[in-house]
Amino acid sequence: MGKSQVSGCAAQARPAYKDGGSVSANFENDLQAHGLPGRIGTLDWQQISTDLDAHGCALIEGLMTRHDCGTLAGLYSRQDVFRSRVLMSRHGFGRGEYKYFSYPLPAMVASLRTSLYRRLASIANRWNSALGIARHYPASHAEFITRCHEAGQVHPTPLLLQYGVGDYNCLHQDLYGEHVFPLQIAILLSEPGRDFTGGEFVLTEQRPRMQSRAHVVPLKQGDAVAFAVCHRPVQGTRGAYRVTMRHGVSRLLSGKRHTLGIIFHDAT
Repeated sequence: MGKSQVSGCAAQARPAYKDGGSVSANFENDLQAHGLPGRIGTLDWQQISTDLDAHGCALIEGLMTRHDCGTLAGLYSRQDVFRSRVLMSRHGFGRGEYKYFSYPLPAMVASLRTSLYRRLASIANRWNSALGIARHYPASHAEFITRCHEAGQVHPTPLLLQYGVGDYNCLHQDLYGEHVFPLQIAILLSEPGRDFTGGEFVLTEQRPRMQSRAHVVPLKQGDAVAFAVCHRPVQGTRGAYRVTMRHGVSRLLSGKRHTLGIIFHDAT
């Protein structure tokens, strides 16, 4: 297995898991086989931090293997691992649908959430400090989730999204309560050109007294993008100022597209 690359923009007993639930036993072998925490540890986190500071997003190439992607995308047809299904058109979110995982999360999803948070927390704290925001994020995701649950945010937010021809996701921010972690991850589980066409990941930023700027992030199967949930600091002549961020997906022209979304705060 090659090193990941980073570039600019049932009745069986279940073992305890520290991330707000327990590991779904059917996926325990996948976790052990694929070693996601170790893979995440090999990433160039200095470059990820630099890209997030400069652009509000960072492309992480080859985070998931083709096997990982197929395993996760295959979950969409199941009912036992999800807590709810959302049709975007019913809520004015666009077209397409997504499902929120229930606790216990599948092991690959839980491992990604915990391991990625551990690396992103220092960036989130640095951003808050630059913007004069007093809130500090703990080093462990378990502690952050405890904070969410104590505030009534008890519903898990990692999700699988499914798009068909003509589907799209309007520009939005994933805010689910008082406690919001300012970074999140999207991982493309389908292969552009083979499984679908169109459907690009789009990120926009609105700077004060300026027109919005858009980033189109080119993703391949297994690639991830780390990005700002709602705002990020940008250094100006008088210090850092806040830039508002939104993200979405352009219209799918053909095929079917699956994406895994890793949101680190839970929902009310």
